[in-house]
Formats: sequence, structure tokens, C-alpha cells
Amino acid sequence: MADPGDLLPVAREAVAIGRRIIRSRAPRSVAEKSERDVVTDIDLAVEEAVRDFLSRETPEIGILGEEHGRSGPPGEALWWTLDPVDGTANLACGIPLCAVSLALVAGRQSVLAAIDLPFLGTGYTAAAGRGAFAGEDRIRVSGVRALPEAVISIGDFAVGPDAAARNRVRLALLDRLGARARRIRMLGTAAIDLAWVAQGSLEASIILANLPWDTMAGVLLVREAGGLVLDADGTEHSADSAATIAVCPGLRDTVLAVLAEARAG
Repeated sequence: MADPGDLLPVAREAVAIGRRIIRSRAPRSVAEKSERDVVTDIDLAVEEAVRDFLSRETPEIGILGEEHGRSGPPGEALWWTLDPVDGTANLACGIPLCAVSLALVAGRQSVLAAIDLPFLGTGYTAAAGRGAFAGEDRIRVSGVRALPEAVISIGDFAVGPDAAARNRVRLALLDRLGARARRIRMLGTAAIDLAWVAQGSLEASIILANLPWDTMAGVLLVREAGGLVLDADGTEHSADSAATIAVCPGLRDTVLAVLAEARAG
């Protein structure tokens, strides 16, 4: 494909399909798929509907979804990655912070993104080299340069095997950032974390994990809005990174330094 941005209408319609399902009814079933991680019938319905749509519209492109894994043609020249409901625990509890998140990835980097926030009435899109948008309005990251002026989100605590060890870094981060930043938030959805960094509502988001369906759409939004997305060691983020650190440029060094302190401690 000469320009992946040509698929932006497809991506917009795909997340709109998800939005309509999510808003149509409350979840009827909530099941544990692993320790303290749940899936609802809404997650499954959205993924199935969006997969069907993308398979019809772009049969030459494979799909990686959170609930049903990989399908379609093999290879990674181009592939869709879908989180049908990012923030499932929020949805199951009636908290309106959730999103449908879809990215088109070329190799290991996103080239197209669409995120829809069904209960907040906002949609975000980005295409490589074309900027990031909330609806029709172009968005930019914050210009804040001092940590006491920053609102920073932290990703969810780890669950499952070795969660206690992995959460020591998160607790150390909360301790250090809580003492210096304006406010700390834990929203429960990576897609919203990253979209709000792109929009300038948050100065940084520190997610000590990197599942492509959670992050790849938001990563492109942040970059196209003028922000930085890095791995925990400061290298450029990709689908293979261990962490997802999104930050406005003025706080790059400060945030990475605090993260390094937390990891060392």
C-alpha cells in the first residue's frame, strides 16, 4: 500500500462499530480469563464484529486481537492490532473510562490509529506524518517542563505470577512521583492514558508493560502530537518494548530519571 493513511476511513468505522455495541447495553456476563483479569460478553462481541468488518474490508491484512489472538494472512508487513474494550474492569463496574483501540502496524511501528471513547463522546485518530486529532481538531502534547506542574498517569498494577516483585517498581514510582508531581492518576486504560498525553491533558503516562493491542494506537497518537514514546531504558518504543513511557518533550529527562531511581530501588 502506497499510503496506509488511506485506510483511515476503515479504521474510523471499525472503532465506531465497537462504540455502538458498547453503548447498546450493559455487560451480561463477566468471567475471569486469568488471575484478577476479566472478560465480558461485550469484549467478545466487539472483537468478533470488528474482526468481521476488517476481514471484509482488508482481507490482505492480518489481525491481532486481545481476545482471539492472530488471524488472517501471516507476516508483519502490515497488521491490525485491536483491543475491543480497553478498560474492561472499568466497563464491568460501570465506570465510563474505556476505549476501543485499533492500530495498523507496519513491522514494529504504528502507522495508523483510531481510538474511540464510547461513553465520553470522543474519538482520536492519527496517521503517520499527518498529525493527531480529537474529532476534527488537531491536538498537541503539553508544553510543561517542570514536574510540580505535571499530571502523570501510572499503568495498572501487575497481576499473576511474580506480581509482588514487579509491583515494587510501581510502588516506588508512586512514592517518588507522588512527592513531586502535581497529581498522579491511575485510569485503568492505556488507550485513554496515551490519548490524553497526546491531547495535553496529561504530561506523561508510565505503563510498565507493552501489549500491542493496549498501546500501539496510543503510541502513534502521542508521536503525531509532538510527544515522545520510549521504552524504560530511554530507547524508542516499538511493538517489542518492555514498557511504554509517553511524555511531553520538556519532561523526558526528568521522568526517565525518576523511573531509573524507582527501578534501582
